[in-house]
Amino acid sequence: MSQQKSKKIRIDVKHLTRVEGHGNILLNATDGRIEKIEWQVPEAPRFFEAMVRGHSYEDIQIIVSRICGICSITHSLAATKAVEDALGIEVPEQVDKIRRLLHYSEQLQSHILHIGYLAAPDFFGTPSVVPLVGKAEEVVKTIIGIHRAANNWSDVIGGRTTHPITILPGGFTKIPSEKEFKELYESLKDTLGKLKSLASAIETVAENIPVFERDTEYVSLKQTDPSVYTFYHGDITSTDIDGGTVPVKDWHGVANEYVSDQSTAKWAKWHRDSYAVGALARFNNNAKLLSGKAKETAKQLGLEQGCCNPYMNTIAQLVECVHVVETSLGLIDEVLTEGLEEHRPVSKARAGKGVGCVEAPRGILFHEYEFDKDGRCTGADICIPTNQNHANIQKDFEKLVPEIIDEGEESIRGKLEMLVRAYDPCISCSTHMLNVEFVK
Repeated sequence: MSQQKSKKIRIDVKHLTRVEGHGNILLNATDGRIEKIEWQVPEAPRFFEAMVRGHSYEDIQIIVSRICGICSITHSLAATKAVEDALGIEVPEQVDKIRRLLHYSEQLQSHILHIGYLAAPDFFGTPSVVPLVGKAEEVVKTIIGIHRAANNWSDVIGGRTTHPITILPGGFTKIPSEKEFKELYESLKDTLGKLKSLASAIETVAENIPVFERDTEYVSLKQTDPSVYTFYHGDITSTDIDGGTVPVKDWHGVANEYVSDQSTAKWAKWHRDSYAVGALARFNNNAKLLSGKAKETAKQLGLEQGCCNPYMNTIAQLVECVHVVETSLGLIDEVLTEGLEEHRPVSKARAGKGVGCVEAPRGILFHEYEFDKDGRCTGADICIPTNQNHANIQKDFEKLVPEIIDEGEESIRGKLEMLVRAYDPCISCSTHMLNVEFVK
């Protein structure tokens, strides 16, 4: 027996840094025998499903955008799609295009925050982004420039960086002017160059990404008509159903949420004991539909369809950054060529139930609402990407730790922390609901 295995390993991380929310890592091992390995979520639940009850359909997206300060646009769009589905509200094609542009802004905004400020320190061997400035100043400047452009993009279309104020069922309260769209176009062209520089910088430290594989089910949206690398439209697909799809309205049979003793957030499973959502899931299901420069970036960084290394989720995010920027340049061209039209729909309340689904930066997101005849919300159900990833993180832990148990406590802790960060979890968002049973 090796010297490393003939000792106790005790890792108790409370709380993991460089993630959103509170998550714990617990590992106990003696003489190489693993006694306990757990991914724990102690975050206090929040009750957004209860908050929206009794509110008008017009207020839903404003409220639920507060679920997250990072994915607020995504929550607003998912909620608005659900309201429109419930009330039978038609969305003009140009509104749909501008919403997709707004949604893309948040993909870039969130992805670059994670890649640059949370994950890059691991790649470059620093404890945080602050000492990274001294080690790779130009890289940090590039990251800041991309993030600033993403924030401005959200401002221009959503009315502000987070918690958008321009979205309403059927349209927008206001859309950007032609001048603003043209300025945005030039900003995105510049951002595409910055992303190329960032990819080259990440390539120089790619050897610091751990090599680890676990065969995994990957779940995301898939759009077949037309075939695009989708974040906004489509049905649910999985690497376990060989290209097939499930209608979004049947999402309960996909997520299959359940309670875990380790977590105040629900966990989820579909065909296996766990599945993964997020950038790597989207890539594995839709990689052939990426834009040209995004495909080049994936090749440059060694990311191939079928990858089952969760650490590569961060690389998939960078590939998606290139895709959303390049795709948005084409969308802006289309919108300006068509000519801008203001859409201020007049909606009529009615009873109904609807589902809205979009891809949050962290993975597939479901919103479901029911309304009475006056358009007042009588019920809500929201399924967050991170709570769909919790079980998969646990399963990754269970396979990873035996493979690295000889490496010593510091290395094991570092790889476990880096693994969780790779999922880019939004932990407090996932702890959104708690069922309470009162016993007499």
